[in-house]
Amino acid sequence: MSAAAEFSRATKAEVFARLAEGLAAGVTVVTPNRRLALALKREFDDAQAGRGLAVWESADILPFTAFVERAHQDALYSDSITAVPFLLTPAQEQQLWEEAIGASEWGGVLLATARTAAQCREAWQLSHAWRIAGALGAWDGNEDAQAFAAWSRAYAQRCARDGNTDAARLPDVVMALLQHKLLRKPKLLVAFAFDILTSQQRDYFAACEKAGVEVRACGPAQMAANPRRLACASASEELERAAKWARARLEAGADARIGIVVPDLDQRRKAVMNVFSRVLAPGWNLPGAAAALAYFNVSLGMPLTEYPLVHAALAILELAHGETEFAVASRLIRSPFVAGCDSEMTQRARLDAALRKRAPVQLTLPKLLGLIESAGVDCPLLAQQLGALFAYAKEHVAGSRSPQDRARQFSALLEAVGFPGDRALDSNEFQTRAKFHDTLGEFGLLERVAPRFTYAQALARLRRLCADTLFEPESGAAPIQVLGIFEAAGLEFDHLWVSGLTDEAWPLAARPNPFIPAALQKKAGIPQAAVELSLARDKRITGAWFGAAGEVLVSHPLREKDRDLVMSPLIAAVPAGTWESLAVPDCPRYRDVIHRARVLESVVDGVAPALVATAVRGGSRVLADQAACPFRAFARHRLGAQPLEMPAPGLNAADRGMLVHALLKFIWDRLKSKAALDSIPSRELDEIIGNAAVAAVAEVSEKRPGVLAGRFAQLERERLAGLAREWLAVEKQRPDFEVVAREDQRELEVAGLSFRGRIDRLDKLVGDAGAGGYALIDYKTGSASVADWLGERPDDPQLPLYAINAHEDIAAVVFAKLRIGGMKFDGLARAEKLLPGVATIGKSRIRLAKRYASWVELVAGWKQELEALGRGFASGDARVAPKRLFKTCEYCDLQPLCRVHERVSSFDGEEEEEAE
Repeated sequence: MSAAAEFSRATKAEVFARLAEGLAAGVTVVTPNRRLALALKREFDDAQAGRGLAVWESADILPFTAFVERAHQDALYSDSITAVPFLLTPAQEQQLWEEAIGASEWGGVLLATARTAAQCREAWQLSHAWRIAGALGAWDGNEDAQAFAAWSRAYAQRCARDGNTDAARLPDVVMALLQHKLLRKPKLLVAFAFDILTSQQRDYFAACEKAGVEVRACGPAQMAANPRRLACASASEELERAAKWARARLEAGADARIGIVVPDLDQRRKAVMNVFSRVLAPGWNLPGAAAALAYFNVSLGMPLTEYPLVHAALAILELAHGETEFAVASRLIRSPFVAGCDSEMTQRARLDAALRKRAPVQLTLPKLLGLIESAGVDCPLLAQQLGALFAYAKEHVAGSRSPQDRARQFSALLEAVGFPGDRALDSNEFQTRAKFHDTLGEFGLLERVAPRFTYAQALARLRRLCADTLFEPESGAAPIQVLGIFEAAGLEFDHLWVSGLTDEAWPLAARPNPFIPAALQKKAGIPQAAVELSLARDKRITGAWFGAAGEVLVSHPLREKDRDLVMSPLIAAVPAGTWESLAVPDCPRYRDVIHRARVLESVVDGVAPALVATAVRGGSRVLADQAACPFRAFARHRLGAQPLEMPAPGLNAADRGMLVHALLKFIWDRLKSKAALDSIPSRELDEIIGNAAVAAVAEVSEKRPGVLAGRFAQLERERLAGLAREWLAVEKQRPDFEVVAREDQRELEVAGLSFRGRIDRLDKLVGDAGAGGYALIDYKTGSASVADWLGERPDDPQLPLYAINAHEDIAAVVFAKLRIGGMKFDGLARAEKLLPGVATIGKSRIRLAKRYASWVELVAGWKQELEALGRGFASGDARVAPKRLFKTCEYCDLQPLCRVHERVSSFDGEEEEEAE
């Protein structure tokens, strides 16, 4: 039942006239929510200013919950009122519910105690608001309801024992004190825009009347609007049109009050922010641009953890004790909220890039300090701040401490690194820091109800508290309000657009609380408990929208991806309108404005200056990149464009390759030939393999500290030993050979350029079949194809480059593919049976091999193709010309630099021709 039906009604003009008399008039206005209270305050202030007043007494307008809390505070600190219970904070309530659940028979089986406790708090609030708390244990219910009844008894007993109460029961506590003469009470209490009064609120207002307070109801004036209904192709188009419409109405009248209602605002907040910022303030994200939020305000805040300042604070606390992800440490190294960032910005960026090559995925603060010391990049201020953090943490964070002690430690740890940095905070950051400090203070208040916490437990609780805290920095009154469904209640606008009204979104589906019997909720009249109750409420809200503004638009999308949508039946009777009839001018995107104002100049960008030096760093990778795309070779090997690495969990492909190379080098350093392999006793061979595995792991561990350690290192040694045994079984199937080079550094030349390369292995082929030739062998632990050596612009020119530069008589070029269960040689040879499974060029099944008639012609072809690649690189060929179009570009990290996707249309034609 609404407040208007319960009490005599007053108009808004009458209420404002009484408020204008000042505090002596004793008028208090209460609202269902904080947003409406602020809007009424601003409206009253505007009315006073419109009367020509320069100074006036502030109106006493506040949310109902704040009004009750104020009365409780007055009673709590009064000398004459005794036995007033303390009010628990939300965090304290959560703690007590978790303890009640954990101590019960269900505590050991629940996987999400914190989430269950939050639902219990909601059920507890509902049960008191609708006067059904006394029936919880007596009403038949399922196992959830029975559990909640038991938890409720334990929670209530704990509160009574400690002299505490909570927000759900606070109106009842204050009601009992209203008759006290010394308790401050208003003369007139106005309930503004209460669409539904809960049983508890009805009782509270009745108790106020018994205490001599006049209670009246008031609400917004209903305007005579002719609502229109719009259909939009999609939800994104709907949002875009709403933003353009809002801008047009704002430009038509700077004082216009504009509302946009988005039913699923909690899920679409980021999309709303992006669209409205782009439409209302084109170029809003350019450096130095004014904040777009000056034009609009979004009612729903973000979790405190999503703000960069709070994210950095929690990351600092996480790093201080225990392990953290490198990604977290990486952001901290570059964070502006750590002291010294401005002066060391460039060095810290270089330090981060260096650490990415050596750091493990998980690290501790001492490990990070060691990596910083050995990285070779000087960041003395950062080292000093992290050192101070480590020193304080080592001395103070161990053991279990009270919440207040932990809160003080958190503050000291943040201070150790100079949080929040040296630069001046902007307004939003300043407010965010203040809110974080308030949240830290609320965490400290757990002292009253919580046990001692370990550091990890305390940090987890603080993190969850920040995640549960929704926050939006104050930005002043904005003419455009983007609201959720219930935030719009009671507000008045000049223009109102209600979006997203499909039959799935509106009316709202019934959502009874799972911990209270559904029949009990329905009997109490809780709106969300039953379909008919929810429908009745939503019909009233819909009717209120139609009278909330002079211009009212309701809209709905027609499709969601490949699914058709239907409008809500609650707006079916609204006359349909068209977008064109609104006469909204187009709002071009900032990029489109710049594009239309362009002055084009054609520049040939595919030719770079010719290379002066002949010595080239990068080895055969230079030619491979030139073959894949000339621009890739130019960017990587002349401009030095390299991607930032990121530590991966465990061993990556490069690590496994290094292990295998090291393993086999150590083995063949001892064996040296096939004859030795055949004759060595099994026990001695096992010893060689075991030592080689140990040496390989040690070598990689030195290059990648922390990646291979403990049990993982042992498992890797065992894996390498098994791999070596299986591979040596393949080697035993070969004719005689001698290993003459292992990991051999060589100078390579092509097209006048000189490179450095490392040959994995070179075998001299002994016997008639080999005729004194040599086999060039490259170890591969991943995928590799002989076809990548062949044809124009070969994908993998490494072995061909080694072959044409070798002083030895190369008779075979092969991959040694080392995969468990798939060990084999794969390559090409000039004669048969030089290596098992390796075919001659004439008998190869590879299609590209048909281009070459003999081994001599193959080597000549390699030389020709590599010479062409070398000449192209040396001459400055830097065309964006990927060999396989976008397949070549799919995993390339240079796309933002080469802007290859701007050539989509031209590539499409080439791809069609290639397909044909």
